Amino acid sequence: MQFEMIGLDHVQLTAPKGSEEKARKFYGEVLGLKEMAKPEKLISSGGCWFICGSQELHIGVENEFIPAVKAHPGIVVKNIEAVVSRLEESGYQVKEDTRIEDRKRIFVNDPFGNRVEFLEYY
Repeated sequence: MQFEMIGLDHVQLTAPKGSEEKARKFYGEVLGLKEMAKPEKLISSGGCWFICGSQELHIGVENEFIPAVKAHPGIVVKNIEAVVSRLEESGYQVKEDTRIEDRKRIFVNDPFGNRVEFLEYY
């Protein structure tokens, strides 16, 4: 039986337990992602979910939290300079990476130390 990979449904990052409001501020207010309702049976596990284009970005919580410093989501954006401005105005340090020729890429750490990439294709 053959199968086909169709795409990604979601990416999950983790955060410390009880940090949902901090996640909502960064992902919702700073980045402008719309929060979506979690399924009723998953609400008690904590965390929050956001819509990111046609995919979802899930922020789960862990008691023994360790930030993802290498593994990361790559979020495609339009007008990356506006993203840079928004992040810097909000107090986040942005790092540019020019090693791939056909796209502009930046990296930022979320409030929990997770690496997040934003990229815009030329």
